[in-house]
Amino acid sequence: MAIAPIALRVDVDTVRGTRDGVPRLLGILQARGICATWYLTLGPDNMGRHAWRLLRPAFLMKMLRSQAASLYGYDILFRGTLWPGTVISRHFKEQLRMPMKAGHEVGVHAWDHHRWQVGIEKLSDEALEAQLALSCDAFEEVMGQQPQSAACPGWRCSERVLNFARSRKFQFRSDCRGPARAFRPRVGKSVLEQPQIPVDLPTYDEAALPKQNRDQTWNAHLMRLISDGRPHVLTVHAESEGGAKAACFEAFLDKALATGHTFGPLGRMLETKPVSELEIGSIGPGKILGREGWVCVRTDRLVGA
Repeated sequence: MAIAPIALRVDVDTVRGTRDGVPRLLGILQARGICATWYLTLGPDNMGRHAWRLLRPAFLMKMLRSQAASLYGYDILFRGTLWPGTVISRHFKEQLRMPMKAGHEVGVHAWDHHRWQVGIEKLSDEALEAQLALSCDAFEEVMGQQPQSAACPGWRCSERVLNFARSRKFQFRSDCRGPARAFRPRVGKSVLEQPQIPVDLPTYDEAALPKQNRDQTWNAHLMRLISDGRPHVLTVHAESEGGAKAACFEAFLDKALATGHTFGPLGRMLETKPVSELEIGSIGPGKILGREGWVCVRTDRLVGA
């Protein structure tokens, strides 16, 4: 069976992920000749404000199951609560530029990751589009060029977001979960020419892992998932795989490479056929095992279909 390439996406959500995780994770990838697509958060780090969600049993169980404090660090868990969140693009320009300078794809993830993730259903069109504009403007200021791709925080996307004028300026987006095949999303009665590249593989924090040998169990699970010969999209986080789970991620990469797998940025998934020939699909809210709340999914296809 032929081994399909794995598209690798890196989400950078916080000050710690930018300051510490980006350089470390970039070094891990460069040592193995791997390029990825990096999605950057550029505004205030208010991720600690997620703490109120601990009142929800499902979120509390997820945090306990994934050992979030050790996975992400205590400073992340309190960012933006007792003091205003640090604006990442003002203080960590050099770290933000590192992936682009190394030849990787780089796109926009968020301005205020927390505000988008918890407010997408409540914020007005104007407020949401302002968040997008702030992130794009900050990206252009830091990188000296406009972002070519985007990915909504926490896979919280909707048809109204894709209808924003600013959303239409990207070459492609990665806002949903589903089979790892690029498609053109149907929005209302129209079909966008801007492709979506879904993420199909789970993230570390979504997995139900035993207390003993967690990392070995996770890597074995990932290896089983990618052994089917199909293309896959894997998301890692600068905060975890560039932090506490760096050694775990290195072990996975080395095992996958030794087995014949290859890794590359998301954009390579658009090189096999013209955009006009991509299949058409629909998006909507759905559930992903191990993740609290809804995420945007490809509704006409099940993950793994």
